[in-house]
Amino acid sequence: MDFFKLAPSVWTQLQSETRPIVLYGMGDGADKILDRFDLLGIRASGVFASDAFVRGHSFRGFRVKKLSETVDELGEGIVIVIAFATQRPEVLDMMYALDARFTVVAPDVPVVSGPVFDTDFARAHQDELERAYALLADERSKQVFVDTVRFKLSGRLCYLRESQTDKDEIFRSVLRLIKHEHFADLGAYTGDTIREMLRYTGGAFGSITALEPDQRSFRKLSAWTEQHLVGAVELVQAGAWCKDGAMRFSDQAGRQSHVAAQGRETAVRTLDSVLAGRPCTYLKMDVEGAEREAIYGAAQTIRRCRPKLNIAVYHRSADFFQLPLLIHALCPDYRLYLRHHPYVPAWDTNLYAVCK
Repeated sequence: MDFFKLAPSVWTQLQSETRPIVLYGMGDGADKILDRFDLLGIRASGVFASDAFVRGHSFRGFRVKKLSETVDELGEGIVIVIAFATQRPEVLDMMYALDARFTVVAPDVPVVSGPVFDTDFARAHQDELERAYALLADERSKQVFVDTVRFKLSGRLCYLRESQTDKDEIFRSVLRLIKHEHFADLGAYTGDTIREMLRYTGGAFGSITALEPDQRSFRKLSAWTEQHLVGAVELVQAGAWCKDGAMRFSDQAGRQSHVAAQGRETAVRTLDSVLAGRPCTYLKMDVEGAEREAIYGAAQTIRRCRPKLNIAVYHRSADFFQLPLLIHALCPDYRLYLRHHPYVPAWDTNLYAVCK
């Protein structure tokens, strides 16, 4: 399969577009898209936001308007470029309604700085894409893989909608968590994925080991676990990495805290050193683009314990095909599954794996 031919390039189409191009949304995603517009010579004609966020302010030289104001000024024949991420059902419904009325695209820009998944990128990684696709264990995973490529190339929302499933499907049919899981949570945030795990185990667990680098998130995680959990729980304020040490993390609180050139110096740990031989039956990683390094730091645990895996594969353009290849190289006995859960753009795309 020629993956680079699966869909036309959204960037090429925007370069040749004669209709007004307007961005929907502001912030980091919009900055990345406008920077690429500048690089490719694409001209934006405006920026709009949801009505509740329009307060007469400006973004990148554009006065932020309501959609109704934008249509009054430019007409119905506009191209809307979605420039923010959401998983909120009511906002996703609004995006899909816009897609039915206008030409709408959501150009894929990586969460962490790096190359964009465009036609040239797909062509350069054709061999890896083929090998990763061949490893996937079921037809749903293969559909998600192909639709992820199509979305990243074209920016069309239909490819995300066609391949999405809720998390119940994968947890109940593949992961099948039991009451005595030894859970390692890398990128624990404030405990949301601990709570997720407990929903599927009826509140029971064997042990929980959680790593979270962000100071404020770690405080909330500690307060929640102290109030709600009794048992073998170890919380470590550290980022997951390929070796123990210290690195700088961005000062952004919450999910967007990541390794950065500037920021707060924070401890980093390997899961192998934290567990020091203790069991792990379920391993989750969502570490803002450091998944590759975190996997290397958990290599001994993965080989020794063969835990069920739940790994975010959307932070970098190559994650959704390179991380499955890495897991397979570490332990060929894994059955690999890919799922996309409701989100625009292709965030919350995860690799799930269980041993045969």
